[in-house]
This record gives sequence, structure tokens and C-alpha cells, in this order.
Amino acid sequence: MNNTEKLIELFKEFPGIGPRQAKRFVYFLLTRNNGYSTELAKLISEVKSHVAICDSCFRFFTKNGSKSDTCSVCRDENRDKTFLMIVSHDIDFENIEKTKFFNGYYFILGGTVPILEKNPENKIRQKELLEIVQKKIDGGLKEIIIALNYNPEGENTLTYIHNLLRPIGLTHTIKISTLGRGLSTGTELEYSDSDTIKNALKNRQ
Repeated sequence: MNNTEKLIELFKEFPGIGPRQAKRFVYFLLTRNNGYSTELAKLISEVKSHVAICDSCFRFFTKNGSKSDTCSVCRDENRDKTFLMIVSHDIDFENIEKTKFFNGYYFILGGTVPILEKNPENKIRQKELLEIVQKKIDGGLKEIIIALNYNPEGENTLTYIHNLLRPIGLTHTIKISTLGRGLSTGTELEYSDSDTIKNALKNRQ
């Protein structure tokens, strides 16, 4: 396998990228000058040194010289401590936060649970979720909103998380809700507009 083929294989590992798109990426890079490729390689190699994973919500955030391992959203004391929203990926967090409608805190699962998965705890941050939920309970948590995609894998993950958290909710009188049907079946949060997300939050069940 030559370098071009290796690069195509690497691009194919990107979410939603198939063989044809991976080849287009490689051919695009081949048409750029050396300066473009050098700058791209430099940014890729440096990005991890400037980005950290928040120790509370587990999303990626740019530290910008800060020594804190907690992102600015989780450090914000003005947010509503009674709400915790669970989402699958960072992009879902960004889309919901962009609506400026939700003012609670977040937890990023880091993935979803595939249907018929034998070890679901290995696909998401299950241990970390339970630990954060307990901390939030001590801080006055009243409602957990499970905000996942309305597709088969999202629904499967929702059921798994709901069953995981249900005993905690019953013990501590915490409401566990899901997004309302402002989102149609098959919809992904990443591609939903702000008004749709707002309606789904207003109509949560």
C-alpha cells in the first residue's frame, strides 16, 4: 500500500466519509501547494496540545492558556444547577447551546449504544456519567434531560440510559425526561435548526 492509499484509508475512518469522498480529499490535497499541506499538517499535530477534555461534562474545549481542566460552561456559576442534559457528541452540545434556550449543565456520552451491543458500557462514558450525576445530585439536581438522536441507535441508547438512571431518579426524586417530538423520527441533533430544538425542549416528556 503506497502513501496515497494509506491516506485514503485514514480519511475513510472519519465519520460519514466513504471511499469516494476519501479519495476526493486526497486528490484535493494533491492540488494544493506545499504551504497548504504543511500548514494543515502543523495544525493537526498541534491541535491536541491546545485542546483538553472537560473533567465535568467531558466535551473538548480550547484551554487558551487556562490551567483549569474544567470548561467555561461547567465553571459558570450562573447556570441552572437543577438541570443536566445528556447528549451523545460535542456537536450536539454545540447545536443546543447555540439556541441559548437551555441554561443548565451538560454531559457528553462520547458515543451511542448500537442495537444488540453485548457490552454497552464500553461504548459510552457510563462510569463517568454515574459519578457526575451523583455530584450533581449533591448540588441540587432536579431533572436529567436525555437529548439523543431520533434514530434506531439513538432510541436504543436512550432506553439504555433511562434504565440505567431510573433507580437513581426514584431514590432521589429526580425527573428523567426526553426531548419532545419537535424532532421527527430519524432526525439528528447535529442537523436540527434552533427552533426545532427549542420546541423539542419545551415539549420534553
